[in-house]
Formats: sequence, C-alpha cells, structure tokens
Amino acid sequence: MNKKWEICEYDKVLVEKVMRENNLSELMATLLVNRGISTKEEIEVFLEPTRNDFHDPFLMPDMKAAVDRIEQAIGQNEKIIIYGDYDVDGVTSITVLKKFLIDRGMTNVGYYIPKRLDEGYGLNKESVKKIAEEGYTLIITVDCGITGMEEIKYAYELGMEVIVTDHHEPLDEVPNAVAVIDCKKKDNQYPFKGLAGVGVVFKLIQAISQRLNLEEKEYLKYLDIVCIGTISDIVPLVDENRVISKLGLKLVAQTRNLGLKYLLEENVGKNSSVNANTVSFGVAPRINACGRIGYEQDAVKLFMTQNIVEAHNLTEQLNSYNKTRQEIEKSIFEEAKEIIEKNNMQHKNTIVIGKEGWHHGVIGIVASKITELYFKPTILIGFENGIGKGSGRSVPGFDLHDALHRLGGYLDKYGGHEMAVGVTVSQSNFDKFAEELEKRAQELHTEQLVPIISIDKEIAGKDLEIEMAEELTKLEPYGTSNKVPLFLIKNLKIDSIRTLVEGKHLKLTLQDGNHIVNVIGFNLGYHAENFLLGDKVDIIGMIEINEFGNNRNIQINLKDIRKSY
Repeated sequence: MNKKWEICEYDKVLVEKVMRENNLSELMATLLVNRGISTKEEIEVFLEPTRNDFHDPFLMPDMKAAVDRIEQAIGQNEKIIIYGDYDVDGVTSITVLKKFLIDRGMTNVGYYIPKRLDEGYGLNKESVKKIAEEGYTLIITVDCGITGMEEIKYAYELGMEVIVTDHHEPLDEVPNAVAVIDCKKKDNQYPFKGLAGVGVVFKLIQAISQRLNLEEKEYLKYLDIVCIGTISDIVPLVDENRVISKLGLKLVAQTRNLGLKYLLEENVGKNSSVNANTVSFGVAPRINACGRIGYEQDAVKLFMTQNIVEAHNLTEQLNSYNKTRQEIEKSIFEEAKEIIEKNNMQHKNTIVIGKEGWHHGVIGIVASKITELYFKPTILIGFENGIGKGSGRSVPGFDLHDALHRLGGYLDKYGGHEMAVGVTVSQSNFDKFAEELEKRAQELHTEQLVPIISIDKEIAGKDLEIEMAEELTKLEPYGTSNKVPLFLIKNLKIDSIRTLVEGKHLKLTLQDGNHIVNVIGFNLGYHAENFLLGDKVDIIGMIEINEFGNNRNIQINLKDIRKSY
C-alpha cells in the first residue's frame, strides 16, 4: 500500500536559538522543536528530569478530601477495598496503593478486579453488594469509577463511602463521593491532564506521604511499578509521565519487586538493557493476558508476592496465559482474513465481521491487526446466544465513535473514542449495522485515506555516525507524543539486497558515494521483488546501534522504501 511521506516543518530560527542557548547539536535541537519543546526549562526537564519536577499533588481536584478520609482510615485501621481494572494500568494501580497502605500499618486492605469476560469494565452493583457483605467501609477506585454514578450511590445506600481515582473522561455529571480525583474534570487546576490511572494513584500516595511527613523514598520506591503501568497504558510520555517513565525505568532495571524481577529475567534476559520496548513487549502483554483470558488476580499476586518460589511459579503461569492468548489471537486473525478475502471485503470502505465463539478478551488486538493490514476501520464481533460483543479500531481521518453515535439505534451498547471502540450488538441487528457503517464511511470517502508517515528530518547517508545514534538515546523513552524519530535519506544506491527468515525480513546495504548504509526492514521482505542491484532509492527509518556479534555498528531500521525520482 502506498504511504504518504510528510516532513515536519519547523522554525529554523527557533532551532538555531535552541542550539545556541542549550549547547545542542542541530539534530537534537530540531527533534526537540518538532516535539514542541523549546524553552530552556522544558528542555532540561525533558532531557534530565529529576524528582523535583513532579507537580504539587494537592493541586488535583478533591485531593485534600481524599487524603483526609484515608488518613482517618489509617488511624482507625478500617477495612478498605481497592477496586481496579484488569489491564496493566489497573493491576499496577492496585499494587502500588495496596503496598503503600500495608506499609502504613493497615491490616485490612483488600482488592477487587471485575472479571472481564463476565462483568466487563468498571463498577457493577453485584460486586458492590459483595464488598458490602464482606464488611468493607471504604472503597477506593483506581483506573475506573468516573462514570459509576449509580453504583457509587448504591455503595452509600449499603453503608460504605467511596473515593474515586481515575484518568478517563467524565460525563456531564460526576459521582457523588467523598472525593473524585480526575484531572479531566471541569474544576481541574492540575497542570497536566495526561496521567495514567497508576499516575493518579502515585500522586495520591505522594500527597498522603506529605501529609504524614514521610520521607520521599516512601512513595518514590514504587516508581518501577508506576512506570510499568504508565508506559503500558499508551498515555503521552511527556510532562509528568516523562518524569515517571525516565526515572522509573532506572528503578525497573534494579527492581526489588520479586514478581517484576522474575518477569523481566525470564522474558527479557538477566543482563539486558531496560527501555520502553522492554515494558511494552516483555512485560505488558503477559500482565494483560491474565485479564484477557480470565485470570485477573494472578497479575496482582505476582507483583504482591514476597516469596521466591511463588514469584517463579506465577511468572510461568503468566507466560502460559500469554501463549494461550497468542494462539487464540492467531486463530481469530487467520479466520478473519479468510472471511475478508473470501467475501472481497478488502475492497469495501469498512470491515465488519461477526462470528460465533470468537473470544471477547482478544478480539480488540485482532481488530488492530486487521486495521493495520488493510488500513480500513474494522469492527470484530464474537457472538454468544444471539448477543455480540466486540471491538473496533479506526484509521486517522475517520471518527469511529462519532459513526457509532449516529448509528446507536442498531447497538445495545457502545463506548470508546475516535480510534477505538467497544460494542454490544444483537445478532438480529448486526447485518443492518454493518451496512449502515459502510454507508457512513462511503459518504466520508474513507477510500481516499492513506497512511501518513511523519518524518522528523532529512539527512544524508554519509553523515550517519554512531555518535548520532548515541545522542538520540537522550530522547528515550519513546511512546505516545514522543515517537521514535524517523529520518529520510535520499538517492542511495542498492549495493546488496536479500531477505531473511524465509522471506519475512529485508536486508540491504546502500551506498551514498563511498559511504555504506546498513539497513534492516522487519516484516518488509515483500519489498525485495520490487528492487534490483544498482537501483537508486529513498528510505525512511530509525537510526539504531546494532550490537550483534560484539560489534557496534550504526544501522537504519527501515519503515518504508521507494525508488528515487
């Protein structure tokens, strides 16, 4: 599929100013300006954040009320339950708050995670009733609760109080609770709205620590777990999230959390470097797999355990869950592809497929893969007893949530945002819903949408040096709002071209005059048949250091390639 290449336009005068005032290279100054970071203070915090760069937690809405109530609960050793979510953000939020409260001497701290496959996301009345029956007096929600008006009202009717900590968008009304801490509320005065759920919990324990005159280490020691939840939740890695992730990754590398330690050792390697990719690909999928296939509790148990044998056994369990998740996902992906190609759905504007028995827990991952493969808004539904539950993913330029809002009459339930949605639809309405969604996409001419690759800067192949790659590591960790920098290099001559791993990957050596550029293109092996030795090409890619075989060489990790004009 053809992709549109767009080079970032930037203010050259501003770049020169940033270079001069901060003693930076033109490359680093350009990349910072591209990311909207240009003042001396912003640059210092971005490149070298410290513990002094955290904002005042008491600026958050209702923080004082929450701390007052929790201080009272600590003093009376109340029976508190932490109500969380089943993803990495929820699991890490529960872990951090529970460990912190236990360290304050509380002996009655429980937690509750709704079963993804039966109860779905967030608070529900059945679980609230069960919690009340077990004698809890205070519920603290983490990574959920902002839309739980009815359930929280019900908790009060049953004699409990509630503190909400969340980071999702509130409705017009917010719950009537002791405190509702969410920086997306209308009354928010906090300078950063992008925290993950575990980031909000971190600010809560920071505020409690300040109230109780505890040393900084009493909340900073949890930054490894806070960092795992933050990076995994795909929140923007700027501002306070940047501080959390940059400082937190240093703690992850030497973590004292037994569960995290074993998870890293068995899936990343004992002495491997730790970065955002380590978290995103080595840790997050295994934690998420627990909730996806119905073992929500095991991830929290892993992070909470103090027992080496239990940590080892739980790590093996999580790896096993992840393997099961991968097998289910692969099976659904292959079935979906077969249906698409059999029915020529790749030529439509949208892909909407429903099938009996598709696993609700992994269907969202498959929808993402189908969207990426065909670059079309995609919704996959798993049917059970005439009711379909599923997930949708969109492409830039098509607001999927808005489309569902217009077609809401065909759906039992839906939610989400522009790029990702969850839906519940009856089998009797499914075909009509799919037909109307296709009409909506045709009206908006989604067939004209093409993937866009945003390029940070054009450079010359002969200018590539290992020092350049080393300098770029200062921008890590990469994530949302701080993407890996992409570079355009033009007019390179193909010196060698071959595929690796049965045609899966592409390996190139390219020439810029006398200078050789080494290129690896993962999952881009299909490009090999389009080019010949001696062809002149333009490439887009990431600058990396390849340390294979004890040699350190600079290489380009290829994103796209085309013939030079």
